[in-house]
Amino acid sequence: MRLEIERGELLKALSHVTSVVERRTTIPILSNVMLKASGSTLMFKATDLEREVSESVEAKVQTTGALTVPAHMLHDIVRKLPDGAEIELKRDGDKERLTLTSGHSRFSLQTLSAEDFPDLRVGAIGHEFTMDASDLKRLIEKTKFAISTEETRYYLNGIYLHVAETGKTKTLRAVATDGHRLAQVELPRPNGADGMPGVIVPRKTVHELGRLLEDTSAKVKVGVSQTKVRFEIGPVVLTSKLIDGTFPDYGRVIPHNNDKEMKVPNAAFIAAVDRVSTIASERGRAVKLNLSTDKLVLTVNNPEGGSATEEIAVGYGAGPLEIGFNARYLLDIAGQLESEEARFLLADPGSPTMVRDGGDDGALYVLMPMRV
Repeated sequence: MRLEIERGELLKALSHVTSVVERRTTIPILSNVMLKASGSTLMFKATDLEREVSESVEAKVQTTGALTVPAHMLHDIVRKLPDGAEIELKRDGDKERLTLTSGHSRFSLQTLSAEDFPDLRVGAIGHEFTMDASDLKRLIEKTKFAISTEETRYYLNGIYLHVAETGKTKTLRAVATDGHRLAQVELPRPNGADGMPGVIVPRKTVHELGRLLEDTSAKVKVGVSQTKVRFEIGPVVLTSKLIDGTFPDYGRVIPHNNDKEMKVPNAAFIAAVDRVSTIASERGRAVKLNLSTDKLVLTVNNPEGGSATEEIAVGYGAGPLEIGFNARYLLDIAGQLESEEARFLLADPGSPTMVRDGGDDGALYVLMPMRV
């Protein structure tokens, strides 16, 4: 294998694929990235056996071939080379080495055979559809905070992506919950998504996908099978295994008869919760909401640290209500809201509360109360 490639192109591709490479692994080849030169392209592939990222970029290929080299080491070398540098990659077949040359710099890296590199084959993709990157980003960014990290409830360790219907509108819906809070976001169903199986996309894949969507406005092609999901984002392809489990019937915890509505300026609410929770203990993190006509009083009591109260003017016309929540969970949900106004739909101190975004009918959040 022998080729030349511009440093920026090489660095960008390596940045995309090496993020799935574990820095510590008992399988040596999983520390490597596969490079495959053919035609006028250089293809990169990396995997941790659960996820696989591949990308192809243009290169001046003189001799075709494939090999694997230490991913993070190669990335660090390229990152430290000067902008605009031309890089030559050449394999020394006798010594099983890859030589990287750029200007006066020369590196020789140990290689492993590309034939031994794992391939996360998808198999038959039953459903494929295309959607805007911004829409997919919205689905995952507004729900991922509620993904459970409790490994014993592994079926909650991801986002449940599935088709649904709201009224007569067909939607693509993302749901995440950890048992304390629930996030549900949906958008009009893309063409081709009808009939797709509901899938649980693992937490690591969600974070990887979010990173890949950061700097793109391209359309994303989504492919779903019973066991894997694939996202094609321009030249980058992310393939992932799914969580093999059944997501719970989350509809049962979404309240439908909460008749007490509080409308509050979201920025003022976030600031007030943040201020009073300074007093809260790390273990408790409880904040009490005391509601009366058009008034909300936030209170935190910490026997070891003191107490704090703050009053906010709100829109509220129902009877008095006192209810407690975890301050961090409150801030997580309020931080997802895009409009200036948050709508809280409450029932009683022991029942779940629903939070709606004043300007976004496609998002809803549910928060379980705390005893305070």
